[in-house]
Amino acid sequence: MSTVPASWRFDAIGTRWEIVAERPLPAAVRDEVTARIDAFDRAWSRFREDSDVSALAGGAVSLPSPEDAAPMLDALAAVSDATGGAVNPLVGDSLDALGYDAHYSFHDGGPVAAPRDWRERLSWRDGRLALTEPATVDVGALGKGRLVDLVLDVLMRTESGDLTVDAGGDLAVRGRPQRIGLEHPFDPRRAIGVWEVTDAALCASAINRRAWPSATGTTLHHVLDARTGQPVRTYAATWAVAADAMTADAIATALFFDGGPRLALEWGAEWVRMSTDGRVEWSPGCRADLFVRADVGPGTAPVSRPNSLEG
Repeated sequence: MSTVPASWRFDAIGTRWEIVAERPLPAAVRDEVTARIDAFDRAWSRFREDSDVSALAGGAVSLPSPEDAAPMLDALAAVSDATGGAVNPLVGDSLDALGYDAHYSFHDGGPVAAPRDWRERLSWRDGRLALTEPATVDVGALGKGRLVDLVLDVLMRTESGDLTVDAGGDLAVRGRPQRIGLEHPFDPRRAIGVWEVTDAALCASAINRRAWPSATGTTLHHVLDARTGQPVRTYAATWAVAADAMTADAIATALFFDGGPRLALEWGAEWVRMSTDGRVEWSPGCRADLFVRADVGPGTAPVSRPNSLEG
């Protein structure tokens, strides 16, 4: 049977993937992974003209519900509640307005708030995904984590042994522990710490990724407060560890807002976040190994600059 190397790298959904398996992956498994990613992309990508969410944005009233709609949109509803509406799956038009659109124009047209009554407009019950009026659904707050879980499910049905699925820094680990470096959001050559992950997922978000200049000379990025349509300015980067990647991804997004830590506690996730003034906060009992000054108590500390990276 034809096989691919135990370390498989490829590009999909706009990011670089790496799957590392203890034993080589059969070509049939690779094909199944590729098909699973494409099916998810065809349902949820607002960057594809042929996707389900693009059809809804273009005026379709309803469509057969993608199989991931209920788990993702139920979780997004919980995140929206926890953050006072700062996270909202109808934020797609807000991202488009600032230039993070299907054409990657990066043309700043000014902030547009997402509709606060999104749950009255968007429904995902009875086998249908429906909108009362056209709008752009964006599941970026947790969608990549969900896809990591789906890919991991495919691989777990094989005899591949220890596994790491890494989608541009959002990753899931099964088997042998992995030490993951936490990239400094202001200097990608450095880390603010390392986190050993075992049979769990680690997801991260940062304002230095997918950033572009505004018309006024300030920097825009993809992490928006849906209530204002403006990029967040208080926190620069977040990391979360949870049992599955969708949960970790959702918490990493929620941590940019005040309700994030409480939601993480309720969902059993550990976390670290760094503010834009260089201070680091972490959850009680967090097992990340952070490079901070020894004379600062637990919970918050300014970042020291490490001499070396681990990962």
